[in-house]
Amino acid sequence: MALVGRQFPNIAVDAMNEMGDTFKVNVFEEAVNKGKKVLLFWYPKDFTFVCPTEIRAFQEALPEFESRNTIVIGASVDTAEVHFAWLNTSKNDGGIEGVTFPLLADTNRNLSTVLGILDLEEGEYDEDNDIILAEGSNVTYRATYLIDETGKIFHESINDMPLGRNVGEYLRLIDAYTHVQEKGEVCPANWEKGKDAMDATRDGVASYLSSH
Repeated sequence: MALVGRQFPNIAVDAMNEMGDTFKVNVFEEAVNKGKKVLLFWYPKDFTFVCPTEIRAFQEALPEFESRNTIVIGASVDTAEVHFAWLNTSKNDGGIEGVTFPLLADTNRNLSTVLGILDLEEGEYDEDNDIILAEGSNVTYRATYLIDETGKIFHESINDMPLGRNVGEYLRLIDAYTHVQEKGEVCPANWEKGKDAMDATRDGVASYLSSH
């Protein structure tokens, strides 16, 4: 079920930062209480191959997100202790040392279950133990959520495990949404900050089309 246009789940999750601090993060409250947009991205596992490339890419773009009044938060179902170990492992050894945004540790899978992003399906019934065996790894897909200052989701996307994200596209989407908020105009295909947008009225659309 699509979550765009809905409020982000009001659930607190354990988190870890590069200093080794453990704390709770409620993404909905981060947005509403701080009056900021939030980019929340989920990845399957710590100490893997594609995941550190994405996390470092988000870290490199962090000043761009911050200039857009946007908080960046990473998340997986790994424990806070594993996050801390990864945060203190150098890039040459497959780590993410130098990353400064928090990582959620959704070990009980409460939030990822509500979002419906876990790679988990029911398998065959085990008669001997009277249980339904699970299939899948029970980790998250590469899901991404953009949340506005009211806690409303204005973008969601889910990639399969092998497919890394384009960080620049999220900056573009934030720019577009901010333009809609500020100008009341709509943004056409491939719109980028600084380009003309469109008036949502019929005359505005006709004017835009005739000039392009």
